[in-house]
Amino acid sequence: MWWFQQGLSFLPVALVVWSAASFIFSYITAIILHHVDPFVPYISDTGTIPPERCLFGIMLNISAFMGMATMYVRYKQVHALNPEKSKITKLNKIGLTLGLMSCFGLCIIANFQKCILYYIHVIGACLTFGVGAVYMLVQTILSYLMQPEVHSKDIFWIRLTVLLWCSSSIVSMFISSVILYSGLYGTNLVQKLHWDPEEKGYTAHIISTVSEWSLAFSFLSFFLTYIRDFQKISLRAVVSLHGQTLYNTPQSFMTDEQTLLVAGSI
Repeated sequence: MWWFQQGLSFLPVALVVWSAASFIFSYITAIILHHVDPFVPYISDTGTIPPERCLFGIMLNISAFMGMATMYVRYKQVHALNPEKSKITKLNKIGLTLGLMSCFGLCIIANFQKCILYYIHVIGACLTFGVGAVYMLVQTILSYLMQPEVHSKDIFWIRLTVLLWCSSSIVSMFISSVILYSGLYGTNLVQKLHWDPEEKGYTAHIISTVSEWSLAFSFLSFFLTYIRDFQKISLRAVVSLHGQTLYNTPQSFMTDEQTLLVAGSI
């Protein structure tokens, strides 16, 4: 059995690979069609103009649903491992809520493009990466609380390192974006898809775009830390029938009908 066939470890792998592919495919398409500059454009800019906008949107929507599934499995695993620890249980529920909010933000990013509905797009980005960073913080705290009984200290330090990477990317992107869009370098920069290295504000623009790519991949990298954990969990659905047919027949009538059938009266 291959490592990705153990338990549900394929789920975080599929999430990371698919999400990374959505960024890369839309970037390649935008570059080939000369819709953006080759050197580190905003991720959102690579999904602004058709046809890459269509590809970007549908792939990120699928990523959002895979993210929800991954976060739900993580929630069920932590709950099963710590059924009687109230502190961990509360944090686990908070983590699931934050994770679902982050996935909803990803749907907003996918369906409301930056150059069309900028402020809604920014709200989606804040939900995805801002709330997502808090989700990572909660999961890192849970990892700290569960070591060394449930897992080793190594996984806690790895998740803490990725969290710090994500946080530094957020700070860098926020500061550079505030400077860039402050009005010092002109107006209507949101619609600007091509930059000249000699232009004012180009440095702030590059710092902002590099920070965005760094943020995106730091966020995805966090889910890679779930692979070993997910190798040790499986979920299954239990079917429970509430009747022998799909008719809306009163229970008393069904009982009488079954009695008559047994007696041979029908």
